[in-house]
Amino acid sequence: MVNYDGRMGAAYVAGRAMAQDEVRRWTGAFAEHVPDRRPLDVLDLGSGVGRLTPGLAEEFQGRVYGVEPSDRMRAAAEQAPHPNVTYLKGAAEDIPLPEASVDVVLMFLSFHHFPDPLQGLREVRRVLRPGGVALLRTQFSDLMPDLFWYAYFPSAREVDAAMYRSLAATKALAGAAGLTPGADVVRIAAEEWRTLRQRYERLSHRALSTFEHLPPDEVEQGFARFAADAERDPDRVMPVYDATMLVLTRPSGLLTRPR
Repeated sequence: MVNYDGRMGAAYVAGRAMAQDEVRRWTGAFAEHVPDRRPLDVLDLGSGVGRLTPGLAEEFQGRVYGVEPSDRMRAAAEQAPHPNVTYLKGAAEDIPLPEASVDVVLMFLSFHHFPDPLQGLREVRRVLRPGGVALLRTQFSDLMPDLFWYAYFPSAREVDAAMYRSLAATKALAGAAGLTPGADVVRIAAEEWRTLRQRYERLSHRALSTFEHLPPDEVEQGFARFAADAERDPDRVMPVYDATMLVLTRPSGLLTRPR
């Protein structure tokens, strides 16, 4: 389990920051998969340092709740207040919101951190209004992109794949929780392009949980090679990879809990 109240919490702001244009691209992509009406109330589950949370309030014009278990990450998010955003201490397995209280739940690269993913998805269903949508932005072990920086860290791809479930397993969990998964994975191109030097500078903060699971020697040697390449060819434009997302819907009907 990664400790986001430790080193990772401090590194996250610098290593995973999003420009406003990138935030708008993400929220605009999310808007294509939620009800058309406005306002919509949103839960950002695992909101971290609030990279997307205020942007969700701007896009969907309703109340937005950022639920985050890490005190350090939540405190960082609260440094940039928004009048329609409330940050709450909580976890996926015990969301501090009433039943049927939001229209949209966003899980942005947080699902693989859930200690009990089935209970987490049951809670997502509980807080969604009937007909509401959960946006599960995650990786899938059988759809992993071949990231260019894996070349510097030989174990990284295997470590990343082990963090995530397959698409079929994820859909099965959603169904068991009473959520209806979409037939197809949604692919989103929202990340900004960056040069090799910019990629190195971001990754050098080691704000990806991948690095917490790699042998220290592999990390040090990999970053040394990465730094040397960034010095030799700093302006080379690096590839941008599509992100994968699964859309889950709470069926309309009575407010009943799945057994």
